[in-house]
Amino acid sequence: MKNIYPPLASLSVAIALAFGASAAQAQQVTIKFSHFLASNSNFHKGVAEPWCAAIEKDSGGKMKCQLYPALQLGGTPPQLADQVKNGVADVVWTSPSYSTGRFPRTEALELPFSLPPGGVTGARAMWDYTQKHGLEDYKDFKLLAIFSGTNVVISTASKPVMSADDLKGLKLRSPSRFTSLFLSSLGGTPVNMPVAAVTEGISKGVIDGAMAPWEILPAVKIDEVTKYHIEGPANLAGFSQTPFTVLMNKRKYESLTPELKAVIDKNSGLALSELAGKVWDKGNDEARKKLAAQGNKVLVIKDAEYKAMVKASAGVETDWIKQATAKNLDGAKLAAEVHSIGNKYLGK
Repeated sequence: MKNIYPPLASLSVAIALAFGASAAQAQQVTIKFSHFLASNSNFHKGVAEPWCAAIEKDSGGKMKCQLYPALQLGGTPPQLADQVKNGVADVVWTSPSYSTGRFPRTEALELPFSLPPGGVTGARAMWDYTQKHGLEDYKDFKLLAIFSGTNVVISTASKPVMSADDLKGLKLRSPSRFTSLFLSSLGGTPVNMPVAAVTEGISKGVIDGAMAPWEILPAVKIDEVTKYHIEGPANLAGFSQTPFTVLMNKRKYESLTPELKAVIDKNSGLALSELAGKVWDKGNDEARKKLAAQGNKVLVIKDAEYKAMVKASAGVETDWIKQATAKNLDGAKLAAEVHSIGNKYLGK
């Protein structure tokens, strides 16, 4: 009679290994990370992928990401906040400015001439302000980062904008509500359109130019249909800026073990905000150099004209303070704090 015990022993080992593998797989946490740009974008390559690699490494492989660029989970950019709140995604990158009125304290970060024009300095200022005044806006989320999309640049096709008067009558693509208010206050006409449609809009004369950060210009070929690119002095606050946030589903975070929570915390907060700021600064610097090298005119508004723009657009802040006060917020204090914190990081 053949001995049946060795096969049984082998079967026992196989079963044990299978259960061990299943247990290991069960212990691994997958973070579904969704955003609205393509997989070759600066955010995906410079922020999302490094963050995912860091949490996988620091967790010893117990936690990993599944990235969903270009809205692969469906929806639109304004819907990303609800997607992460409801658990469709575990982490999203979005902007509070896409949801008017939902993040009222954060709106102060969009006020014209309030924050440094750079990515890192803007990120530090936004994180600082949010920790002091804005956390109530994110009570339904785990806030992983908030950073600046950097100062917008005025790009035009036919004439440079070197003063407030030069903006009168110009139709410019606007990336946000506050940029639109800024343009309107100076006599310009803001036009809302997808950034992918801007180049064609300029080439066909539908609009005269656009307000957008440097890195956007070559990315969608705005630099090929515009000649002039105007910014304020580097040591002064930018024209306007858009805050961006990385948000995590609160229940997902709370379900993690203390060890994995520590990994998320280590790789988030100011560190992640600064990382994003560095990526934006690098993209802006490369774009600015490219445009100058190909013959586009990179211009800086003189101090006197800058001050005139600040004065002419002051009503945007005054109106926002009234709106914030109507929501039982201390609008005047929040606006003053943004300027104070912004000045703190200028030139750093």
